[in-house]
Amino acid sequence: MKINISGRNIELTEGLKSAVTSKLSKLDRFFSEDTIANVTLSVEKERQKIEVTIPVKGRIIRSEQVSNDMYVSIDLVEEVIERQVKKYRRKLIAKSQEAADFFQQEFREVEADGEQDEDIQIIRTKRIGMKPMDPEDACVQMELLGHDFSVFRNAQTDEVNVVYKRRGHTYGLIEPE
Repeated sequence: MKINISGRNIELTEGLKSAVTSKLSKLDRFFSEDTIANVTLSVEKERQKIEVTIPVKGRIIRSEQVSNDMYVSIDLVEEVIERQVKKYRRKLIAKSQEAADFFQQEFREVEADGEQDEDIQIIRTKRIGMKPMDPEDACVQMELLGHDFSVFRNAQTDEVNVVYKRRGHTYGLIEPE
């Protein structure tokens, strides 16, 4: 894996570069040699922030960590990226197994239709700032964050819209009536 390191409001010392390189090189086993990891280190007041973005086969693995110490942020971002990669790999494996077990899975789904669903529980609430933007800009933002959908305020209509990923690397737009 190739690592591009840049800095904002911070002097990139050899110590910082080697810390980033040594931590992220632990992830080499998950990526091919031509994969590029873009790393940005920045300082804003007391906040030491690291952002890592790794494009992988049409998806983006991304993490952003903030702490009072840059080395702590580097440690945290490596752990988060590793968790994301393992989760992504599990999804790929599960998807390939689903294709192989197509008929068995279909049978299980028919069987499960007769069962009652468990109570729905919301376990996390997230607040977002919705700045006006075009749907195309919302798609770009969604890709950068590695999400499957994005809620935004449409700059032309000033209404809340949702863009989402569809199969075949296309996007959908949901508008209110």
